[in-house]
Amino acid sequence: MIRLARQAAGVSQKQLGEACGISQSAVSRMEGHGAASYDMNQLARTATHLQIPLRLVGLAEHAAVRAAPVDRMEVERRSFLAGAAVAATGPALAAFDPRHASAAENGRSATLRLATSAYRRMDGSTPSRQLAEPVLAHLRLARTVAGEAEDSATRARLAAVGSEVAGLAGWLSWDMGDHGSARTWYGTAVKAARSSRDRLLTAYQLGSLAQFEAHAGNAAQALSLTRSARRQLGRERPAIAAAWLSTVEALAHAAAGDRASTDQALKDATEDATRITVEEPPPWPWVFTFSPGKVAAARLACGSRLGLPQWVFEAQDEAGPVLASGHAKQRAVYVLDMAAAHLASGRIDGAFALATQALETGVRYRSGRIVEKARSLRRAYVTASPPGVVRDFDDRLHGVHL
Repeated sequence: MIRLARQAAGVSQKQLGEACGISQSAVSRMEGHGAASYDMNQLARTATHLQIPLRLVGLAEHAAVRAAPVDRMEVERRSFLAGAAVAATGPALAAFDPRHASAAENGRSATLRLATSAYRRMDGSTPSRQLAEPVLAHLRLARTVAGEAEDSATRARLAAVGSEVAGLAGWLSWDMGDHGSARTWYGTAVKAARSSRDRLLTAYQLGSLAQFEAHAGNAAQALSLTRSARRQLGRERPAIAAAWLSTVEALAHAAAGDRASTDQALKDATEDATRITVEEPPPWPWVFTFSPGKVAAARLACGSRLGLPQWVFEAQDEAGPVLASGHAKQRAVYVLDMAAAHLASGRIDGAFALATQALETGVRYRSGRIVEKARSLRRAYVTASPPGVVRDFDDRLHGVHL
């Protein structure tokens, strides 16, 4: 969190240390120690200066410490926050006129957005049930702040912030297996995005809902949402948006059983992915990069849904970086897709060995989405006398109660 906030503000470790009255090496230790211990006063001072909610760095709110005044650093607190806002919000604020926003307003929006990005990054290694409560509290805070806004430009900016949080709440509900709440929150995210008048954000939230519906098997609705998202993007759309949306469209076609359209959408995604500038950070609301490896992962998922093991096996190598990523829950979903391909190819032992591995991840992170997908795989295999690897899988699966 310290590193992300500092980089968003465009300041060095030395500058941040001087602003907080600590050494550059102390800042470096905070950014590099992972789960090791810290000097709590230094951590509180740094977090307070960066306007990071103290709970996000593991401290109680009463631990706030004022940053030491430093003459050598020319950036005052308000200027620092304004700079952080510009860097952290990026292209998403292009729809708003910053001349009508004060530094405090920009800083408030940027701080809320930074916290949301942190929660999104934590999702890959944190049970959704642990994240859901703080994310919903964060959403209530964003709504409260938006309700106190005095002008339409500020309300629009904060509506964009609230849309991102609501979309995250939808994703967490989906992972917990609560599809009703997922639809509610995704719908809220789309509505708030429209209120923000940010077409890129609106397209992102429509695409996110389309992705959910495609995975749920609602192909017609997913395709309709994808078309709406494309209309929002228009012709001058970022390459990452075009590539990602094409993979969502491919999943929707796969849900409909349309192999030819799925293949064409994946080819479109591959072409768009080649136009992404890897050196540049992804535009908000994307917080993760998009690469040809993610297109390959989408082909893997589509191959599983279409019952085409060859697609899955051919995509495995190129999707390797995605499968080896730190997002354990998403990796487990792809592992179950690979298990389905092995099952369709008659490789029973391999299929249920992979499924057991994914199920363990689902249990560890209490992911209803993963566990239900594992159950679906088991339902696809019918035999009067299952082999030992399947009986072991059954024993593990029947004992799961999330």
